[in-house]
Amino acid sequence: MQNPISLLTRRFMLCIAALACLSAVSCSGPRRGPNEVDADAETEFTTTESGLKYRMLRKGSGKQPTANSRVKVDYAGWLDSGQFFDSSYDRSEPAEFGLDQVVAGWTEGLQYVKEGGMIELEVPSDLGYGPSGRPGIPPNATLHFKVELHEIR
Repeated sequence: MQNPISLLTRRFMLCIAALACLSAVSCSGPRRGPNEVDADAETEFTTTESGLKYRMLRKGSGKQPTANSRVKVDYAGWLDSGQFFDSSYDRSEPAEFGLDQVVAGWTEGLQYVKEGGMIELEVPSDLGYGPSGRPGIPPNATLHFKVELHEIR
């Protein structure tokens, strides 16, 4: 059993690191960081037929991707507990991948946002990693993401 104080300290340090990362991104030049949302951004989530929940945080003005598009994005992902498990902001480099290569929640959710926009996703387990989970993500976890769509390639 872990010492409860060291566990709290580790969680506190994770939160501080995440906040520092997000603060640095929003101050790093012309690219808008994950906390910069439209003044009229949606406050309520929309739930799709599949169970995916999303809300538009920043409207884009470009094209919208399809399920087979290749995209360039910045994102941060966390669990219900608030623990961050992955972030392109931590790497200071956007990620690029095909929407047919990611979890179903991303494939569906990114089709709602236009280039230049930002969306928040709440991905239920069956649209994420399901009962198997993956390293750093427990089985049956709900996943949360903020995703900025920079470009469709």
